[in-house]
Amino acid sequence: MAENRTKPTDASVEEFIEAVDHPGRREDARVLLEMFTRITGEPPVMWGDSMIGFGSYDYTYDSGHSGTFFRTGFAPRKANMSLYVLGCTGSPEKRARQQELLDRLGPHKRGVSCLYVSRLGKIDLEVLEQLIAFDMAAMEEQYPA
Repeated sequence: MAENRTKPTDASVEEFIEAVDHPGRREDARVLLEMFTRITGEPPVMWGDSMIGFGSYDYTYDSGHSGTFFRTGFAPRKANMSLYVLGCTGSPEKRARQQELLDRLGPHKRGVSCLYVSRLGKIDLEVLEQLIAFDMAAMEEQYPA
């Protein structure tokens, strides 16, 4: 079984954010750092060399693959901000609630468990806060601490 390559590190989150090249992306990362810390109640931790995670959980897939990953987080990328806030939506009710929030968020793209936004100034930050809180609650329900 392959081991996860993305693991928590001792690297400084603040130093990582200060080193982000794009000034707008750096400022958005500061806003997200405060927001995620406040909403999750968890300290930020660098995962790998470019992701900032909050909390962690252990998982095991039906295939037998298991590991540990952060519950929620973000990564300031060159093209956009990647927000890891779309997990744990297996039930129709959770998918519907998540979609309701996404419909109100503003311009974004999505992956399986990732939300991509170009700038925080283009989206509704109150809706983003609700999305983060919703995702954390769904994670806690599926993977209790």
